[in-house]
Amino acid sequence: MQLSLTLNGEARTIEIEPDAMLLDVVRSLGLTGAKEGCGVGVCGLCMMVINELPVSACIYVAALAAGKDVWTVEGLTARDPALLEAFVVEEGMQCGICTPGQVVSTYTLKRECPNATEEQAREYMAGNLCRCTGYVSITSSVMKYLASEAR
Repeated sequence: MQLSLTLNGEARTIEIEPDAMLLDVVRSLGLTGAKEGCGVGVCGLCMMVINELPVSACIYVAALAAGKDVWTVEGLTARDPALLEAFVVEEGMQCGICTPGQVVSTYTLKRECPNATEEQAREYMAGNLCRCTGYVSITSSVMKYLASEAR
């Protein structure tokens, strides 16, 4: 079946299987930032933004994205360089596996609650699991981005 959507600001029409998950479709297009960790939508590695809302792409049927505005970590960081800069400056990554999901969630947090306290940010980010860090540098990255003049 054909799927027409806007992906990272670009109108696209692609051929997909009816039961394909959005994560698999996007990765097949070479956008491999989002990862699959759990496959059941609870770890946050596969986060994408659909119509400005965070979505676990590993459980999102790609056909449901028809006509929607989909953003991956690659598109969001190109659209708003301050987003990636906050993670680089604050060293908000270690192995990097969870970083794309952390970055995407940070973007949506700023849209939903731009003046979030550190406690609110930690609660919002709780769905993004990291096995390498104690979340200190991730939280610092989130707070730096929230304080920025970024979009």
